Amino acid sequence: MRTYIIKRLLISVVILFFTGLIIYGLMRSLPTSYIESMAMTKSMAPGSKSYDEWMEQLTAMYHMDVGILPGYIQWIGEVFRGNFGDSWKWSVPVLEKFNDSVWISFTMGLIAFVIEMLIAIPLGVLAATKQYSKTDYTISVAALAGISLPTFFFASLLKLLFSVKLGWFDLYGLVGRDYEQLSQTGKILDQAKHLVLPIVTLVVVSMGSLMRYTRTNMLEVLNSDYIRTARAKGLSERRVIFHHAFRNTLIPIVTIVGGSLPGLFAGALITETLFAIPGIGYVSYQSMVSGDIPFSMFYLVFMAVLTLLGNLLSDILYAVVDPRVRVA
Repeated sequence: MRTYIIKRLLISVVILFFTGLIIYGLMRSLPTSYIESMAMTKSMAPGSKSYDEWMEQLTAMYHMDVGILPGYIQWIGEVFRGNFGDSWKWSVPVLEKFNDSVWISFTMGLIAFVIEMLIAIPLGVLAATKQYSKTDYTISVAALAGISLPTFFFASLLKLLFSVKLGWFDLYGLVGRDYEQLSQTGKILDQAKHLVLPIVTLVVVSMGSLMRYTRTNMLEVLNSDYIRTARAKGLSERRVIFHHAFRNTLIPIVTIVGGSLPGLFAGALITETLFAIPGIGYVSYQSMVSGDIPFSMFYLVFMAVLTLLGNLLSDILYAVVDPRVRVA
């Protein structure tokens, strides 16, 4: 297994190099140029250099005066020195802006993911064990409704009901008006209160697909020969379902756990925008539409790293939950 992991990591480095090159090429091809806006702003300051001089200095500073491949090689050299540059959009170091926003999205995503797993998997198993019953139909309809609900519609519905009509939550933002006057515990509770509706939105619109996936896999396992053999031996239905069937149902679900790693850090663009949550999804979108190459490059390459690690994690978890899977 150790040799397999090392081999996969080395392959991942090669994949990451070419993935980063593609991302860098796309970033350089954006129709907007934030450098031009920066040069225009700086040239208008009293006693400043001309626009052309600022353009020349800024393009050289950010390696925009060379081709895509040489510029990418120079960018990698800066990365190895721990220098990801300053964000053109936010006027702060890339890592500082990333660190300020990513943990908000991670907190939302992790809580929503845990709640989703705790609700969707048991309901999917319940629907499979009661196939074609009223329970199965009710869970299936709820799952399809969750899959079909647009995020912006459901989020707007929650805000209309719980913020406008009932007044239980604020419409926008991460903190309330009296946030600075609160104690440390009060500040935590205030932020938690503002995250309730966004988390509910993420859970409802995403758990439907997991419920359907669990139900489908559970039905496939329940129709297997060894399940019929276990029932023929006189084992109780509870033991058949939870000891034999459910453990094997978890094997394909492991891929979702590994694949969810990038999603925890990716942010929820639509949800964060609707609720004015300054998470990484909203920040990265604003950076991309503004032509902020330093921040966009770091974010997209970071997501590529997480995707490769997520795939590796899925393969390792496969071997953990299924003893039949071994690397020769």
